Amino acid sequence: MGIVAGLDSSPDFTRIVVCDTDNGAVLRQGYAPHPVESPESGGRPSDVDPQAWLLSLGEAAGGGLLEGVQAIGVSAQQNAVVPLDAQGNTVRPAMVGGDKRTQVAAADLIDALGGREAWAQAVGCVPQAAQPITKLRWLTRTEPENAQRTAILLQAHDWLVWQLLGRPVRRTTDRGGASGTGYWSAATGGYRPDLVELALGHQVMLPEVIGPADAAGTTPEGLLISVGTGETMAAAFGLGIGLGDAVVSLGASGSVMAVHPEALVDGSGMITALADATGMHLPVVTTLNAVRTLRGAAELLGLPDLESLSDLAMKSTPGSHGLVLLPYLEGERTPNLPHTAGTLAGLRRESMKAEHLARAAFEGMLCGLADALDVLRGRGVEVRRVFLLGPAAELPAVQAAAPMLFGTQVVVPQPADYAAIGAARQAAWALGTSQGTLDVRNPPAWQGAVAQVLEPGDELAVGQAVRQQFVAVREQTHPGAL
Repeated sequence: MGIVAGLDSSPDFTRIVVCDTDNGAVLRQGYAPHPVESPESGGRPSDVDPQAWLLSLGEAAGGGLLEGVQAIGVSAQQNAVVPLDAQGNTVRPAMVGGDKRTQVAAADLIDALGGREAWAQAVGCVPQAAQPITKLRWLTRTEPENAQRTAILLQAHDWLVWQLLGRPVRRTTDRGGASGTGYWSAATGGYRPDLVELALGHQVMLPEVIGPADAAGTTPEGLLISVGTGETMAAAFGLGIGLGDAVVSLGASGSVMAVHPEALVDGSGMITALADATGMHLPVVTTLNAVRTLRGAAELLGLPDLESLSDLAMKSTPGSHGLVLLPYLEGERTPNLPHTAGTLAGLRRESMKAEHLARAAFEGMLCGLADALDVLRGRGVEVRRVFLLGPAAELPAVQAAAPMLFGTQVVVPQPADYAAIGAARQAAWALGTSQGTLDVRNPPAWQGAVAQVLEPGDELAVGQAVRQQFVAVREQTHPGAL
């Protein structure tokens, strides 16, 4: 018996959950926004002083929240780079998020190594604007003095763990976080310092990658700190997904990931070969258009919100009376069509009704994500059930169409702080391993997420017909894109 804490430092806030080590029950929780001002242009800042994360953490942990806690796990936003000098001081604010200023740097890096396939073979992913390695290239070109002063590279969760431990000489990270940097390979389990040098112009110190159940260290007060991980890996661990499970995340853009026993090298760059928080792999395929497709349709139809769009779509029938929307509104990554636009096909007099367009928006979004699922299936990834995440997963039109279009059981977990819960589960694993009560190969068996389970049932054949209708339009409009 004992209690552990998991903290999730997202781009906007810190959440902390305190959990029972035996079953994962959440006993208490804390929250605080990051004290960061939004830029005048709106949206999130591209540069953040990492001290803001510490201030937020301290506020979220107030009121004795961590009293009695024996171990802490840290989850944090991915792709944030904290450049440090030789003394461990920040050279400049952390570079966070995926802003457009680094797009040229990404293209520059792809060319410098000899193309997309060369990167996929080297580290299992092709440089993108958000990735740490791309930000290093941007730093070199834009702030050469800061680039030259950079001697140590940490990500957000690495930096927070290091701070909690009192800034020791040893700096650590985990496989999950390292796999998203663009300079660590999930396939080989090793860094590529030559790629750091390609981007930054010189070698730096990189954190030691330690095992999923390892502790990063112990605070002077005797509090064990686990290795930590990125938000995506922590959320997967908090959900309790395993082999045969995929997660479809519905944000403005979409992502599909699944647990797999090996790293998948994909020369096209559609699959990003991430590692998970357990020693397995987490191949990810992303789409640029998910909920933004629904928001666009709602605006076009003069509807106030997505709930109204869902209600309208439910008045139509599967197949939207022949209307097909290819939802490539912002270009697309899967398939790789960066400069294309969306397509509305199948317009007939009887299909030109608001409810059919509403339904076509939902079906188009979900068929695009089903395409991403098929990219993984085509590489041997088993998908027996799909976890559907994001506020849009609660919409009746999504729940009605997803099982038939994905062709599998769909699980809609109740909203919860899964990344923070995953961080706490990691802390319990490290604590149990250190005490000899848990094995390094088997994480604590916590109760799974409370969820609604949806089956395709009799509508499976209908869903296949709708998918075929979508694929036919895609192939006709963009031959051979997938």
